[in-house]
Amino acid sequence: MNVRRVVDLDDAEREALLDRDAGVAAIEGDVRGIVDRVREEGDAALREFAREFDGVHVEAIDVTDRAREAAGDVEEGTLAAIREAADNVRAFHERQMPEDWRESFGDRELGRRFRPIESAGVYVPGGTAAYPSSALMGVIPAVVAGVEDVAVATPPAEELNPVTLAAIEEAGADRVYAMGGAQAVAALAYGTGTVDPVAKVVGPGNRWVTAAKAAVRGDVAIDFLAGPSEVLVVADGTADARYVAADLLAQAEHDPNASVVAVTDDASLAAGVVEAAERQIDGRERETIIREALAGRASGVLLADSMDGAIEFAEAYAAEHLSIQADDEEAILERIDSAGSVFLGPYTPVAAGDYASGTNHVLPTGGGAKVAGGLSVDTFLRASTVQRLDRDALGGLRETITTLAEAEGLEAHAKSVERRFEE
Repeated sequence: MNVRRVVDLDDAEREALLDRDAGVAAIEGDVRGIVDRVREEGDAALREFAREFDGVHVEAIDVTDRAREAAGDVEEGTLAAIREAADNVRAFHERQMPEDWRESFGDRELGRRFRPIESAGVYVPGGTAAYPSSALMGVIPAVVAGVEDVAVATPPAEELNPVTLAAIEEAGADRVYAMGGAQAVAALAYGTGTVDPVAKVVGPGNRWVTAAKAAVRGDVAIDFLAGPSEVLVVADGTADARYVAADLLAQAEHDPNASVVAVTDDASLAAGVVEAAERQIDGRERETIIREALAGRASGVLLADSMDGAIEFAEAYAAEHLSIQADDEEAILERIDSAGSVFLGPYTPVAAGDYASGTNHVLPTGGGAKVAGGLSVDTFLRASTVQRLDRDALGGLRETITTLAEAEGLEAHAKSVERRFEE
C-alpha cells in the first residue's frame, strides 16, 4: 500500500476504487445450477452440496434444538458480551419502529399503517470465521418488526460453532438450519422437505450467496446484493495515523477482496498511515488476508489537494463504512450524503458498529449507499395507505378526478365517481 494523489489517478485506477464489483458475474451459471437442483431435489441436494462444498455429512438440517442448548457450551464472558450487544442492537432498532397514523387533510382522512412481512430468512455466514454478530444484526430487526417466522441458515460443520448458535438463540430466531452458500439461499426461497420457504431473504455472505440472492429475487424478496467489505476513512491533519491504520486493517481482515481506503489532505498523515499500517500488520492471525486486501486495486491511501477534494471523493465512493476523523467531523458529515454507516471521531472505530454500539452492520457495498440504506426494521415492514372520504369530500374532488380519468381514456374511472352523484 502506498500514497497516491487523487488528481493523478488514471481512469483504470479510479474505476477500481469507485466501481467495486461483488464478483458474481463469473459464477452466475454455476449458481443457477445449484439453485435449480435445490428447487428440484430439496433436502437431498442440500446434503450433497454440504459434502461437496463444506466437507460435512449432514444428518439433521434443522438444528433448532441444538441452538436452544448452545448457551451452555459458551464461556460466561462471551455469553455476557452477546447479551449486551443484543440489548444495544434491540434498543436501537426498537427506536426505528414507525407508528400508524391517520390525519385530516381538509375534508379528506388519510393515513399510513405498517405491518410486518409474514416470514424472513436470515443468512449468517460461516467459512473462514464465525459471525455471531451477523446473527444479531439479521434476526433482531426482524423480531422487533414483528415477523412471526424468522429462520436462520448458517453453514454446516462437524461441530457447529456454539457462539454463533447462542447468538442466534439470543436474537430470537424461530428456526435454525445447517446449510450454507447458494444452496441455503435457494432452500429459503423455495423450501425443501425440511425447510419452509420465506417471504424475504436477508443477510451478508460471500459472492456465491450474493449471486444466489440475485438468482432468486424474482421469486422472493431480498435485502440487497452486497459485495466484499469496505471502509473509507476521511481524515485531516489532526487525525492519529495509528487509529486510521487500525480501522483499515480491521476491514481488510474480512476478505482479500475488501476495499480499504483512507483519503486526506495532509501529506504527513498519509505517509504516517502507510507506515503505521505496516507496523500493525506483523503477527496478525489473518496477516495474509490483510496484506492481500491492502495490495488490492480497490485499496490505498489517497492524498487530496484539499479537504473539499477529499469530501468529493467520499461522496463518489459511497462507502459501506465511512469513518470521519477530523477537527470538525460534523461539518464534513453535512456534506456527505452517501454512506451506509458513519463513524464520527477518533474513538468511534468501525468495530463498534460491527459488534455492540447498536447500529446494524449489514450495509450496502459497491456504491449501493447512493440509493439505499442498510438492514433495518423497515426491511421487514410493508406500508399501506388508508383513506376515507365522505360525499362532500368526494364532491370537492369530483371534477379533478373525472377530468384526469377522461384525459387518460379511462371512462370507467370517471363513471365510478359520477355514479355516486346520480339520483
